[in-house]
Amino acid sequence: MINNKTIAVVVPAYNEESQIGMVIETMPDFVDRIVIVNDLSSDKTKEGVEKYFQAKENTTSLTLKREEFHETGIYNEANKVLWQRNKEEIKYFTPFEIINKNPEKERVILINHIENGGVGASIASGYKWCKDHKIDCTAVMAGDGQMDPNELESIVSPVVDEGIDYVKGNRLIHRSAKEVIPRQRFFGNSVLSILTKLASGYWHVSDTQTGYTAISLDGLNSIKLYEIYKRYGMPNDMLVKLNIAFCTLREVEIKPIYNVGEQSKMKVFKIIQPILWLLFKSFFKRLWQKYFFRDFHPLFLLYHFAFSLILIGIPFGIKILRLMFIGQEANPVTVIAFALLLITGFQSLFFAMWMDIQDNERLYK
Repeated sequence: MINNKTIAVVVPAYNEESQIGMVIETMPDFVDRIVIVNDLSSDKTKEGVEKYFQAKENTTSLTLKREEFHETGIYNEANKVLWQRNKEEIKYFTPFEIINKNPEKERVILINHIENGGVGASIASGYKWCKDHKIDCTAVMAGDGQMDPNELESIVSPVVDEGIDYVKGNRLIHRSAKEVIPRQRFFGNSVLSILTKLASGYWHVSDTQTGYTAISLDGLNSIKLYEIYKRYGMPNDMLVKLNIAFCTLREVEIKPIYNVGEQSKMKVFKIIQPILWLLFKSFFKRLWQKYFFRDFHPLFLLYHFAFSLILIGIPFGIKILRLMFIGQEANPVTVIAFALLLITGFQSLFFAMWMDIQDNERLYK
């Protein structure tokens, strides 16, 4: 615990038998629960975690209990509905089983997925356990040992001490980033971060792909955990969902760590297309949910007006280019129409982005 606030760490693990022991053994003492989510590994990850069940240190004095509803009266009906919904939502998660015999009193918790769900699904399962046991602050660390446990306190402190809803580690601002991070990864991360700014509304976030995070209990309760993107686009999707819920965000500097134990299983070119499609859909989802249905804002109209003008102008631009290639002059009306559509479209787009930045400034702490 830190300042009487309970701390848990969710560790998504897939074929991490060689590293999972190190992750558990190097976890700081202030962590009350280490929630390992084994995503149907084909190696001995499960056995590697179970051996810690017999350790004397695995039994803690802090007993956790699942959330129960005891309020009565007509004025508590809304709370009862929320409690019932939280109880029934388990059917939407990747099927899993808790291996511990006494999870309320054990420090290392093992959740086994019955079917492979992906890293996002694993984190969602861990989040669900922590939410049900009312953990005040839940962090996420990878099972491959490529996150420094000594930096965990700086990740969770803004949540515990200042009430920030979501904290992300930022490797790109570390002085060694350009030397340590592989060039392909650095470039891909930078591009995805720029696109995620636009999609999520968190315009100041600069390392969207890191999985070293911490979230408050309020943050967990503000989103539907079972709808979190199940694969490697999870960090991007998470930011969009949190922004729609008006959750505050902070980034803290962490070291980039590579080539520790097993290499990352992420295939950059394999995941880039699904993430781009996810960001495209998420952008419009955020606009409609946050700036139309929940609280109307002029930027909703400006964004759509800008995209409409640019799309209408594309055929004019294609026609002008085609005429140029065959050596003919374009009709002045066509050129003027194209210029007006493009200039007005981009002016509207930039103004909409400026309004978007201003509106979301309050969420970045």
